[in-house]
Amino acid sequence: MSRIKGGMQHAKHRRGILKHTKGFRWGRKSKIKLAKTAKMKAGQHAFNSRKTKKRLNRALWQVNINAAVRYHGMSYSKFIDALKKKNIALDRKILAQLAKEFPVVFTKLVEAVKKVDKIN
Repeated sequence: MSRIKGGMQHAKHRRGILKHTKGFRWGRKSKIKLAKTAKMKAGQHAFNSRKTKKRLNRALWQVNINAAVRYHGMSYSKFIDALKKKNIALDRKILAQLAKEFPVVFTKLVEAVKKVDKIN
């Protein structure tokens, strides 16, 4: 019986790695040793960046809401506090969209919240 050395599997594995590193710069796209480390690092950066993306988006939403609320003579923190007291459960992403794309609706929301703030 002849010996099977697994060359096909080895080549397949290498091809898979090189598919992932297509478009990388210098030898990291074509040399297996460099491509392996580049692929691992890329995965780590992708994982970390998914967390960072969420953090940055939330900060951006807060800035947008703050700008829109200040236009109506209120601060961001007082606005969010008044929303919680009124039990309006809109997240920051939706609030930022309302402020940007539907300013009339956002104005009504701010006015409703201001009434609650004056009562308390």
